[in-house]
Amino acid sequence: MDVFSKLGFEKLTESVLSRRGCSGKAFSHGSILGSLFFSYLCGGDCLEDINALIGQFRQRPGTLLPGADTVGRGLKELAEENIVYKSETSGRSYSFNTAEKLNTLLLRMIRRMGLIKAGSHVDLDFDHQFIPARKFDAKYSYRQDHGYFPGWASIGGIIVGGENRDGNTNVKFHHQDTLRRIMNRVTSELGVVIERFRADCGSFSKEIIQTVEQRCNTFYIRAANCGSRCGEFRQLEEWKSVEVNHEKCDVTSVSMDNLIEGKSYRLVVQRSPLKDKHGREQTDMFGVIYTYRCILTNNRTSTEKDIITFYNERGASEKNFDIQNNDFGRAHLPFSFMAENMVFMMVTAMLKNFYLHLVRHISEKVKPLKRTSRLKAFILHFVSVPAKWVRTGRRNVLNLYTNKAYYSEVFLE
Repeated sequence: MDVFSKLGFEKLTESVLSRRGCSGKAFSHGSILGSLFFSYLCGGDCLEDINALIGQFRQRPGTLLPGADTVGRGLKELAEENIVYKSETSGRSYSFNTAEKLNTLLLRMIRRMGLIKAGSHVDLDFDHQFIPARKFDAKYSYRQDHGYFPGWASIGGIIVGGENRDGNTNVKFHHQDTLRRIMNRVTSELGVVIERFRADCGSFSKEIIQTVEQRCNTFYIRAANCGSRCGEFRQLEEWKSVEVNHEKCDVTSVSMDNLIEGKSYRLVVQRSPLKDKHGREQTDMFGVIYTYRCILTNNRTSTEKDIITFYNERGASEKNFDIQNNDFGRAHLPFSFMAENMVFMMVTAMLKNFYLHLVRHISEKVKPLKRTSRLKAFILHFVSVPAKWVRTGRRNVLNLYTNKAYYSEVFLE
């Protein structure tokens, strides 16, 4: 709570989201965010858990935070109208929610916490995640469930932007518009240069590649395979044997000149023998059967192994989905409509970034904690301790009943 206050999030949220209420007596947006933040940092699993913890929060002198009902109303107030795009081929309409103000607040919080330095060159990852949700406006997806299909951008473990959309939306549908908005916002608000961009085959299209190339120095996009391309790969003869992630494979590069007129890109091709359950290589009438994977890039200088290794590291950014689902409540969306649930997802993205700042700050003194520790470790080693506020010497003193000596170092400041 002290760290939250010292960062000045109350005034920051008011500057971006405007003042809440007209009488001056309503809980501010900063208090609403704080109540939700502290609930999840103490092990809360859903919005209603705020009510079980609010009594403990108020034991901190001078602290008054809203309950779950007020937090729910406050989050709903921040919902922005959906944008509806109509498909020219099918005639169907699909809703997107861009959450412009909350995306801006997300980045300004990152800047305030110093998680990303202005002027730095960064690697931006983008991916979509299907979130099952039996909500009023959730659409039935190819994942055979109702839900939403938001896209998220991250720099390392830091979430820097996101947009929600209908669960039945094709992954490439207006994808370039989402990336344009997010990448423009990242560069303008954070003052950084997007050095490298990584994405899966959902970003493999002419329009998306053109959008990305204008906003970064180099890009690495998983290329979608097709039967004709695999036939071309079989004709290639200049393969190099390398070891990637402790597995041997063959790699080569070819030029792709027919994707965008007047442009030539590099297609890094990786092939691995297809093996049966006993580990034996499978063959057909043409010889060994290979599995091919391709990465499209405008990087002409790095080796194939370096490009493949760098691309494979984007798996670390996909860990954000697991963290958001299991640590910060995304698996239990509280509202009935997409726009309102997007507010909740954006606020929990801010919470995740705040947690990164907090655990880096505390791990310097709390030795069992690491900068990469998950929320469970934070709760076990820092939050879970018997304590009592005692009034002595005309001031409030927090008595901790524990043999964990590092608490004295934390609270000395």
